[in-house]
Amino acid sequence: MPLKLTTYYHGIDLPELPGNNTFHSQELFRIYEATPGYIPLLIVASKEGKPVGKLLATLRKSVRIFPPAIIKRCDIFGTGEYFNEEDDREYIFSEMLQRLTDEALIKNTFLIEFRNLENSLFGYKAFKENHYFAINWLRVRNSLHSIDKVEERFSSSRIRQVKKGLKNGAEIREACNVDDIKAFSRMLHHVYSSKVRRHFPSREFFLHLEQQMIKEGKSKIFIITYKNKIIGGSTCIYSGDSVYLWFSGGMRKTYALQYPGILAVWQALVDAKQRGYRHLEFMDVGLPFRKHGYREFVLRFGGKQSSTRRWFRFRWTWLNKLLSKIYE
Repeated sequence: MPLKLTTYYHGIDLPELPGNNTFHSQELFRIYEATPGYIPLLIVASKEGKPVGKLLATLRKSVRIFPPAIIKRCDIFGTGEYFNEEDDREYIFSEMLQRLTDEALIKNTFLIEFRNLENSLFGYKAFKENHYFAINWLRVRNSLHSIDKVEERFSSSRIRQVKKGLKNGAEIREACNVDDIKAFSRMLHHVYSSKVRRHFPSREFFLHLEQQMIKEGKSKIFIITYKNKIIGGSTCIYSGDSVYLWFSGGMRKTYALQYPGILAVWQALVDAKQRGYRHLEFMDVGLPFRKHGYREFVLRFGGKQSSTRRWFRFRWTWLNKLLSKIYE
């Protein structure tokens, strides 16, 4: 029986679907849908009336100061989720990828990007057939299952900074109400606004994250406070046996002695270890052929970096062909 593909744009139309991959979940779909500037798109593949795979993407505007540009882009974390071991997953992905590419281009999307791939070789043929090109990327993650304490692999300076931050009055807790989340998002937005090349969502994103995921244990927001003021924090997403540190930061210049950014990452690692997760992965650590401040920062927590790739597709055919030749 042929594969049937259905595209969903509205949460009210979503059927009950299996799966435990948070990045392709109905909860994340609804968070995107409720966040200004985001348009979710969920493709569900079915066979004989039963879902066999799903792929969640989000469309958003991307504003860059240098070089100045406002473009519409489509972001996808991973390559979807599949429900039956016996199915040809490469074939299912190929069909969903073609549908996604068509849908995104119809909506005048300038750039489509697949990132945070669990298996960098999966879907290679399908990507090529749909005119995507790959760029080598790096991932950094901490293995938690083979250690007793997360500090075992920290640099000595990092351990000293954690101790000093706590000694100098910094306190750590989970965000527990709407006011906490609002203050956290304002603080983090200020931190990210100085980083031209890092995207930060609307503050409503974090409020809906609390409503859809935190209550179900699929996400947490940790906040660092000093004299009852939020000075740092981090946001984690839990999926399968891994934790993904999505956003983190701190007011490191104003509160240098409290090391808020360091404590935010440390607490995410400690919590992940205590809850029995095998890995914590840092999202968006940059290209392998250029220095990246955030990557250097997180590596001092004892994680290991490895090679992966991201797949890109531009709307302009000539640009896509040019970049495909450069990166082939």
